Amino acid sequence: MTLCTPYQTQQLDTNTLPEVMERIYREVVEDYGKGKVADYIPVLKEVNPRQFGMALRTIDGEEFSIGQASAPFSIQSISKLFALMLALDIYGEEIWERVGREPSGMRFNSLLLLESEGGIPRNPFINAGAIVISDIIAAYSSIPAKRIQDFIAGLSNNPDNRIDPVVAAGEKATGFLNTAIANLLKALNNLHSDVDRTLDCYFKQCAISMNCIDLARATECLANRGCSNFNSCFSANNTHKRINAIMLTCGLYDAVGNFAYHVGLPAKSGVGGGIVAVAPGQYSVAVWSPELDDYGNSLLGQAALEKLTSYTQTSVF
Repeated sequence: MTLCTPYQTQQLDTNTLPEVMERIYREVVEDYGKGKVADYIPVLKEVNPRQFGMALRTIDGEEFSIGQASAPFSIQSISKLFALMLALDIYGEEIWERVGREPSGMRFNSLLLLESEGGIPRNPFINAGAIVISDIIAAYSSIPAKRIQDFIAGLSNNPDNRIDPVVAAGEKATGFLNTAIANLLKALNNLHSDVDRTLDCYFKQCAISMNCIDLARATECLANRGCSNFNSCFSANNTHKRINAIMLTCGLYDAVGNFAYHVGLPAKSGVGGGIVAVAPGQYSVAVWSPELDDYGNSLLGQAALEKLTSYTQTSVF
């Protein structure tokens, strides 16, 4: 019988991290061509698929990056994470009266559960839940999309993290299903603002452009008990813990179980090819590669994060 050693949390070795990230880069780029870019918005379809970037920021403020980590891209549904953070800051725990905290088990843009469950979306990361969160922000903001944009820019300490008007126009022009979701929410009394106003906020927040370095900085507070080297946020009421829990259980839609199994970090993805993840007490990390799997998550991004937690033994499990 093999004797087991007592469990100890593995701390990230920043001395070897550059070498680890180089290894990850070499290995994942061999999988170029195995996925496909999002094509429902023309500007996303035009993105060069053979790109990969990765940035990691420790809670001590050390930063490491590789590949196209400084290349801006459309964060898409990663914006739902920041909108949730803002809504909790504005409205507090009462937001959970209008949106749930459970995995949906369905596509992120599905309408199937809304009517049967009384207009309460399963969680704030599927489209229906994110539209409700946008509605909450819209009710307390004169220009809701700008408020989300400025909130993100404050977290990343980069005022250039702005809404891309071309992407926003594409979101609106192709947003028929999201419009249907918003109207159903309105019919079921879970949309309090005007439908067009709420959708304008939702479409524009999804069109915010960032890079991996900025995303790692913006999510540092979730790895560091609500604190950031740029500003302090969410230190009260264990908000960071609650958000991390929802990321772990809902952050990659109906592929979240596989991601937890292989990677073991709270994370949030977007169809622009980005994924942000946090190792509580250690680091935040962002990856980007536009080629997606069938669930709408970055193929190379998932592989890179699995390799990161395996090589550094920094999974939360």
